[in-house]
Amino acid sequence: MGWSSQVTLGLPETRSVIPDIRVITADIEPSARGRLRMMLQSEAGVQVLAECTSANETVDAVQFHKPDLLVLDARLLDANGLPVLSPAPPAERPLVIFTGTHDGYAARAFEAHALDYLLKPLDQKRVHAAIERTRTEILKTHDRNLTRKLLDFLAEARSESPMERRLVVKSEGRVLFLKMYEIDWIEAAANYVRLQAGSHSYLLREGISHIAARLDPNQFLRIHRSIIVNVHRIKELQPCNRGEYMVILTNGKELSCSRGYRTRLRQLIAGA
Repeated sequence: MGWSSQVTLGLPETRSVIPDIRVITADIEPSARGRLRMMLQSEAGVQVLAECTSANETVDAVQFHKPDLLVLDARLLDANGLPVLSPAPPAERPLVIFTGTHDGYAARAFEAHALDYLLKPLDQKRVHAAIERTRTEILKTHDRNLTRKLLDFLAEARSESPMERRLVVKSEGRVLFLKMYEIDWIEAAANYVRLQAGSHSYLLREGISHIAARLDPNQFLRIHRSIIVNVHRIKELQPCNRGEYMVILTNGKELSCSRGYRTRLRQLIAGA
């Protein structure tokens, strides 16, 4: 399944995406396949991957392409339901829309969990409605998967110790989960702290003492009243006057270590 360009909705910072639909069609009649192909290709964001003429051909095409949607001639149904999908794992089975020359197949089609049933000769408006219904179902699946991943992430975060948790940072309308090891250094800035992570800088409304209590002391070292540094980013220490040091990071950034915090720095040196 692909996703088209983002479409901005009415709410600020709220975006939705319209899913593309990858389709396989299966019909016994060549003329029916051609008409269906033309109708599907006239719909925005619909890609026809393959056209099949038999149940066996459809099985192979579904396994190979893994489409989002299968538009299937109801005559390919048998007493056992939908054999063309049985080889595929449930999570990989496409949505199914049936087509038929009369509504006598409809009951069996919906017993096979059809999303829709289209009567022949096909009508463009009905095809369009079925495609939009397919988009809605794809979005529902996407939302369910996203919710599951978010719940898994939160469960993982709750299971971590306080010293291992990610920092939640709001930046430009986004919410970022910043991993501790990504942080190079932290600097107090008025009522905020500025987190430097590579080329990115983030402001967090929190006091530096409060954030220091949340950091692993084996990974983060306070070297100044307003500076905390990730010890894994320290490349060099240059002694200065009166027992002070200049801390040089791997990216060349120079940070001053004041006298009041040099003891912990010396302990780091002694343990190296």
